[in-house]
Amino acid sequence: MVPSVRGAVYTEREKAPSAIGGKPKVQQAYGSSTTMKPSRPLATLFHPFESGAIATPAQGRFLFLGAEPGFRLSEGFAADLHLVQGFRPHFRALEAAGNRISALPEGSGYDGALVLAGRHRGQNEDWIAEAVERVLPGGLILLAGSNEDGIGSLRKRVNKLVGTDDSLPKHHGVAFWFRRPDDASFVSALRPQPVLVEDRFATAPGMFSHDRVDLGSTLLAECLPETGKGSAADFGAGWGYLAGMLAERTTGLASIDLYEADYASLEAAKSNLAELPKPPAFNFFWHDLVGEAVERKYDLVVMNPPFHQGRAAEPGIGQAMIGKAASALKPGGRLLMVANRGLPYAQTLQAAFKKVEELRDEDGFRVFSAIR
Repeated sequence: MVPSVRGAVYTEREKAPSAIGGKPKVQQAYGSSTTMKPSRPLATLFHPFESGAIATPAQGRFLFLGAEPGFRLSEGFAADLHLVQGFRPHFRALEAAGNRISALPEGSGYDGALVLAGRHRGQNEDWIAEAVERVLPGGLILLAGSNEDGIGSLRKRVNKLVGTDDSLPKHHGVAFWFRRPDDASFVSALRPQPVLVEDRFATAPGMFSHDRVDLGSTLLAECLPETGKGSAADFGAGWGYLAGMLAERTTGLASIDLYEADYASLEAAKSNLAELPKPPAFNFFWHDLVGEAVERKYDLVVMNPPFHQGRAAEPGIGQAMIGKAASALKPGGRLLMVANRGLPYAQTLQAAFKKVEELRDEDGFRVFSAIR
């Protein structure tokens, strides 16, 4: 249970949201009317059903952890499917396609589970533990991931702990499966150990820079003003480091709003900021800064925008966030942001702001100040 934050005002999205829809449609690409092709791991996940290696479930309830847009149910798949996805852009696309979905796992007594493994071992193992604890004994648990993300080592790990029934390679990845045993005590070995960054910030695998404060955020924190006024926002707030530094180092702020696309990170930020002495009012928004409007206006915005979509560099994310920051700032308001030196943000800043200044350029990062 996440403790309440003193002085905080919670949005409608504070609780783990869920949406109930009808039979899933073909998933649509976020922000596009064209059909999204399934990723290779998604195609790998459903291949055992399509190949006949596993009987396609014609009834019952299945949990789908790590669900992504673009999947197509195998022919004859008629089980009731509950999706879990905490990344806001994916959640919105899956919800729009008519799926039953929640940001966090919920419910129990499932007849089976699908797990789409990603890059983070700790998060993958935690999802397996969730699946085992929520599926009935004897229920199918099917996992898949790509070779480059380490699905082979995950399969060996699970096989050592509980054993696996079989595996099937396809699409540069591997699917493997097992039946939920009566004794599920082995899941304790899969749960990630608590992580405490700088002895104060609780994080978890799968969050950005979950084991340390990244260098870019450290540089940006060093550039925060000593005094401020009115309202501030942290765009892409993660588990709350920059918002915490802003609350401690910049006096005079009435409120700080945190916008974050990853639900678990935002929940961690709430907990991490709960014990600050005499904090400003905190507001928390589970939000897609590329695809959703920012309705409030601010005197100051800070951000360390992401620039990867999966493994591929995608500077368009940061460019879109710069545009959102410009729109959200009051006249004369200020943006402070940090970015890798090689990213093409200077021109975007010049086009959106009246005055742009480079405050720091070191260790491969640049810190910008921009006045609206």
